[in-house]
Amino acid sequence: MNKRILGLAIPNIITNITVPLLGMVDMAIVGHLSTAHLGAIAIGTQIFNLIYWNFGFLRMGTSGFTAQAFGAQDMREAVRIFVRAITLAVFIAFLLILLQWPIASLSEIIFRVDSEPRILQLALSYFFVRIWAAPATLGLYAVKGWFIGMQNSKLPMWIAIFLNLVNIGCSLLFVLVLHWDIRGVALGTVIAQYSGLAVGLFFLIKKYGHLFSHYIQKQGLSFREKVLQIFRDALHWNEMRRFFKVNGDIFLRTVCLAAVFTFITAASGRISPQVLAIDAVLMQFFTLFSYMMDGFAYAGESLVGRYIGAKDPKSLRLSVRLLLAWGLGLTILFTAIYAVGGEGFLRLFTDKPDVIEGAKDYMFWTLVIPVCGFSAFLFDGIFVGATATKTMRNCMFIASASFFAIYFIGKYLFLTPSRPDYTYVWNNILWTAFMVYLALRGILQAVSLKKSVYILAY
Repeated sequence: MNKRILGLAIPNIITNITVPLLGMVDMAIVGHLSTAHLGAIAIGTQIFNLIYWNFGFLRMGTSGFTAQAFGAQDMREAVRIFVRAITLAVFIAFLLILLQWPIASLSEIIFRVDSEPRILQLALSYFFVRIWAAPATLGLYAVKGWFIGMQNSKLPMWIAIFLNLVNIGCSLLFVLVLHWDIRGVALGTVIAQYSGLAVGLFFLIKKYGHLFSHYIQKQGLSFREKVLQIFRDALHWNEMRRFFKVNGDIFLRTVCLAAVFTFITAASGRISPQVLAIDAVLMQFFTLFSYMMDGFAYAGESLVGRYIGAKDPKSLRLSVRLLLAWGLGLTILFTAIYAVGGEGFLRLFTDKPDVIEGAKDYMFWTLVIPVCGFSAFLFDGIFVGATATKTMRNCMFIASASFFAIYFIGKYLFLTPSRPDYTYVWNNILWTAFMVYLALRGILQAVSLKKSVYILAY
């Protein structure tokens, strides 16, 4: 079982590491331009996190449903799941492009930085370029989720490596050579996303094209009629209703996730532009750890869905235990790495002395991140694979409510403008709320594991 977990997790880890590495390269490129650019890339990235995280069900729901179809050896259903996901992805993406101006207006309200309005202007410049990548980005969600559900984590790895190399190369060219500023970073992302989608669809046809061909092998129908038949079967109301029910739970869960992370960026900006830059850099520690843990979470999606589809409770329980053991080991490793090399990481992201010195006051939070966060990531993968999305949604509701309660109560009880350490205390309240939020997600899902996941394999 360990071999199977690592066979799925390692390619996913490689895939996921390329994502924070890309963000770190973008952060490093603009972080050497000015502190305003550092804050702008944090806000611009968070705008798209707010958008795309809400549609994360296109990947998570797709992987869970597909893994269960794979476990039940129902390849026709696997084809229908992909068609549902990619159709919905394209529809949502074009809605986002049409609504880009209202989204920008709302972002101006959420991420207002009164003391330095140039930060928001730069962030919106980034937004209006990158929004055109929406069809490719959401399409890749569907493609990646389907591959993971089919127990194939190597194809997403190659797609991600290619996509991120293109993105890094374009960003360096557009910013450092052509001097297109923050718009160059955004344009690099657009080009890379469409390149990645093209490669993903190529792999899909090459590796799994026979499944789609077999599906439409009906006598007396034209090719057009056969394709329409796939869409009619995939988009049948009864199947779509279950698809939307599960994905609706994931959507609401992700709205809470996006709300918390959006609030963290917005609250940092309210404290000061310097704290916004500091927290943007410190969140890279969280991002690196989260994408590492998500490699095992994706393995959990694949294996849990497979064993539930195959009705194999013994393998299901074993896979969950081993996933948690791997997560604990990685927690110890990352805590040690951050304790020893934390300042070195800071200097990778920015050379601004005020940001580096200011970040040192909050470095202890980077040691808490792995301890509080590891089980939340793993249980998310386990519950997604089981499509036990109602429980996952309810746990997120409680954790998110706790985040906001701790932040506002702490701010009311401990914060007065006359305090000499006003900024320091305010930011520590924010980080305390965030750590409690992460820990609660894992604890609540652990308590619900038996009745929400294990029971589905019987």
